[in-house]
Amino acid sequence: MAQTEKLILASGSPRRVELLAQAGIAPTRLMPMDIDETAKRSEHPRSLARRLSTGKAEAALAATKGDPAFAGSYILAADTVVSVGRRILPKTEMIDEASSALHLLSGRSHRVFTGVCLITPDRTVRQKVIDTKVRFKRLSTADIEHYLASGQWRGKAGGYAIQGIAGSFVVKLVGSYTNVVGLPLYETLALLAGEGFDVHAGWADA
Repeated sequence: MAQTEKLILASGSPRRVELLAQAGIAPTRLMPMDIDETAKRSEHPRSLARRLSTGKAEAALAATKGDPAFAGSYILAADTVVSVGRRILPKTEMIDEASSALHLLSGRSHRVFTGVCLITPDRTVRQKVIDTKVRFKRLSTADIEHYLASGQWRGKAGGYAIQGIAGSFVVKLVGSYTNVVGLPLYETLALLAGEGFDVHAGWADA
């Protein structure tokens, strides 16, 4: 049985598309939303993840308003924030940012928050923020230099992608692994199912 509900994913993240595909769900449309992701003064990482995911979902809703092609659609958005204590690490675009992040994460525990926001066809808004604790080994100079050369840090919250080389840095993980990748699957499917989305429809083809 094919998926019949329309799902807009307010993200351009290949990782989130792959995670949904892993769960047998195919977004009808990818709609990356460009919003200001700057943290407010003294904003808690959890609050930032919630605010940004909601902002992206609401921006997608506004962009599709009045378009019959999107009538009856579910809108899903997510945002991932990495922090050490209350210090929020950037989504690294420059190599110096990534180097600083890796030095900070080396030998320490950090937390990964992903805010998930679902807007239903009747415009009900549902939100969750999932928290995973991750501990890195102490990174050697060679680890950091070669990881920076790999480019896998580019555009990633906290300067790393756990599904790549940086998976070998992880000593301990408490919580959802898929949350660290970028979309907590258990909680996301629970949100969708709870609002009438048939999460099983695509399983035969997954």
